[in-house]
Amino acid sequence: MAGCAIETDDLTKFYGKSRGVIGLGLQVREGEVFGYLGPNGAGKTTTIRLLMGFIRPTRGRAMVLGRDAQSQSVALHRHTGYLPGELALYENMTGADYLRYQASLRGGVQWAYVRELASRLEANLSAPIRSLSHGNKHKIGLIQAFMHKPELIILDEPTQGLDPLVQQEFYRLVLTAKGEGRTVFLSSHVLPEVERVCDRVGIIREGKLIAVEEVSVLKSRALRQLEIHFATPVKPEVFAHLAGVRDLSVEDDILRCTVVGSLDALVKAAARFEVVNIVSHEPSLEEVFLAYYGGDSRAA
Repeated sequence: MAGCAIETDDLTKFYGKSRGVIGLGLQVREGEVFGYLGPNGAGKTTTIRLLMGFIRPTRGRAMVLGRDAQSQSVALHRHTGYLPGELALYENMTGADYLRYQASLRGGVQWAYVRELASRLEANLSAPIRSLSHGNKHKIGLIQAFMHKPELIILDEPTQGLDPLVQQEFYRLVLTAKGEGRTVFLSSHVLPEVERVCDRVGIIREGKLIAVEEVSVLKSRALRQLEIHFATPVKPEVFAHLAGVRDLSVEDDILRCTVVGSLDALVKAAARFEVVNIVSHEPSLEEVFLAYYGGDSRAA
């Protein structure tokens, strides 16, 4: 059984009277892709800064790659790739100059691999960083996180500003790292993204870890809001007691409902009539929280 790449015990951070995170007890296995999911402001970035040793906890402890995140942070950083949510680069350098500088701090990297990453992410390394768009600066940040093939890669909202094709390439990079036995910890507020690449997911709300789930469990609880248009009016009682169907309403020839898990029962019932159109609405992360974990999902 794999050991822990990340382990926290009662990890807590307050900023004066404002909460950051409270009592986190988290275990991330070596070699897994772990998603850290929560609305903006829930405490994801505070957690990452504690894991990297950038801020001191109010109480509790974080062990990362077998090292204390506070007292051994310098040694830890040699074995960790990191992409912050708010990326700050040296604007007067080109992307290549910046990456060579970062490589020198790490004792060197294989430049052929840097060029491969740049090609895969469609990153321009020859232009001054100040001339790049937000998304293209973000690509430089991703390259510096991956280029030395670290044991652990910590990514804060890694796909922000990336176009869909580059996002897909990023997902492939994550899965390659996993295939090589490395660990990836990524924060996100986008549920489908986490489902796409992660093995397990920790869900944080208002600074507290409220659940750790296998991604297969999240998918089995898939929450869909459906609107089915029929050729003729239908009766609500036909659909009223179907497995997984919630919040059912029928108005003439339009059925609206929420479905949890399998669509099989609803599809078979709908197939008895002539279906004109089906519209699926992706639920917000807040709605997922309310459906499964209760309470107010808004970030403090």
